[in-house]
Amino acid sequence: MKVYRVLVVSFFLCLFGCGQQMDNKELLQRSFYGTVWERFDYVTKDIDITKVTTYDLSLRISFTDDYPYNDISLVFTVFDEHEDPYRAKGYKFNLKDEEGHWNVEKVDGCYTFTLPINKQLTITDPGKYRFRLEQKMPITPVVGVKELTLINN
Repeated sequence: MKVYRVLVVSFFLCLFGCGQQMDNKELLQRSFYGTVWERFDYVTKDIDITKVTTYDLSLRISFTDDYPYNDISLVFTVFDEHEDPYRAKGYKFNLKDEEGHWNVEKVDGCYTFTLPINKQLTITDPGKYRFRLEQKMPITPVVGVKELTLINN
């Protein structure tokens, strides 16, 4: 019976702990509860662009104490409807200081960062575009990443 209670409590903590709700500014969201982020497990979203559109993008990403690194390396790529890269850029963000302490406070069991991804990304030609995030960490799978959300500010 104790094991059952622990499982139920763990399940609700995962659902409500550091979970985020999507809103109209959020372009894509991915949860990694009960799983890990594999190297070629791309997080993608197809978006129809009907007119000239400018994005001011940031990434909200949550980690638990299980995350083994002091930083995270990501690549953000936008592909056009022909699957050709329209824009691509690599990022490396420091999450912890030199002593391994997180750079933000722990809230509801997670350390949540909002990181700038691409300011003033303008897409001028209408069509279907794919936004893609990938992690570029040296050892995978990566544990301790719980959620990520690409936001248009």
